[in-house]
Amino acid sequence: MDFDATDDPTHGEQQGSFYHGYYRRHIYHPLLVFDGESGHLMGALLRAGNTHTSNSAVAFLKRLVIRLRQRWPEVEIEVRADAGFAVPALYGYCEAEGIIFTVGLITNPRLQEIAADLLAQAKESHETEGEKARLFSEDLYKAGSWERERGVIYKAEALEKGTNTRFVVSTRTDEPKELYEWYAGRGESENWIKGFKVHLKADRLSCHRFIANQFRLLLHAAAYWLLDTLRRKLVASGARRMQLDTLRLILIKIGGRVRELFTKVRLYLATGHPGQPSWHALSLAFGSVYE
Repeated sequence: MDFDATDDPTHGEQQGSFYHGYYRRHIYHPLLVFDGESGHLMGALLRAGNTHTSNSAVAFLKRLVIRLRQRWPEVEIEVRADAGFAVPALYGYCEAEGIIFTVGLITNPRLQEIAADLLAQAKESHETEGEKARLFSEDLYKAGSWERERGVIYKAEALEKGTNTRFVVSTRTDEPKELYEWYAGRGESENWIKGFKVHLKADRLSCHRFIANQFRLLLHAAAYWLLDTLRRKLVASGARRMQLDTLRLILIKIGGRVRELFTKVRLYLATGHPGQPSWHALSLAFGSVYE
């Protein structure tokens, strides 16, 4: 599961609207969880604009874990998140429940000291060969708020613009380079969030009441899940992968007539509309009859 947070600009005196220093505007601060392999949206939680990135993450994770294990008792669960979620409560819960986690860490002087030798090697390599140097290693680290040491993977990078170090705490057993690159794959969630907000207008939470906007967020999440499921069916049938707004135009924004019968609901569409091949492919994929 990939955990991420995003901003939803607010307007007027909406309940839960606060100024956020990072985004430099008044926002809501939704928490989103995606299946890191498929991109399926697993959950969306609306939070006040002054909420820390990690707030409610453990409670939300617990709810998801319960539902997953009820459905698939033997399922292996893994969590991936950026440094905004780097809190001991998340590590402790994952360790107690046997959940693998990989979470970014905010750089601090102690971590920089750990990576100093590796960074020196990267700088020497860059100066000698004149090309970007990226080196990876691992060590044990214990922050002041942790009850024990944990394994940390770190990257030391030297390039024309300067040096760069990054740190990740994880219970995975991969080699440092593979583990860090796997962690970096969480950046794909930014594209999923873009589809959720831009293509399905999930940032249009304009009600005054906070609970009403939470409900609207869930409706947007349901729309995302539905269209994403249809997209996967089309891709499996051989169609090219489309953005969700393109899919919406092809499948939904067409003329038609709905006829409700005693035992069925029949949808009549023009035989020459641009979305006809996609509707036919979906009909075959779901095992229904398309006329």
